[in-house]
Amino acid sequence: MNKMRAAKYKIGQVVKHRVFPFRGVVFDIDPVFNNTEEWYEAIPAEVRPSKDQPFYHLFAENAESEYIAYVSEQNLLPDTTGEPLRHPQVSEVFERDDQGSYKPRNSLMH
Repeated sequence: MNKMRAAKYKIGQVVKHRVFPFRGVVFDIDPVFNNTEEWYEAIPAEVRPSKDQPFYHLFAENAESEYIAYVSEQNLLPDTTGEPLRHPQVSEVFERDDQGSYKPRNSLMH
């Protein structure tokens, strides 16, 4: 049995993809891969990530559109631009504080 790794990024953190030109805010984390085998096999073998790492659900956006992304930890980097995200679901789930961080709405976390 593989030991689960602690997630590097947290809910509300803004991240960017290591290879592709998109960024997003984390809204959920799977401790290991938890998507369909078809989805996994659709990733080209030479860039297919390991399944035994955290995977992140993102409200993501690129220059053209907004969407939901599912990304392995190895393919993410912190986004340090401080730019707000325009994804329409971000404001439904998070509020942005004075420092530009995203905090879950109506949560007990402070």
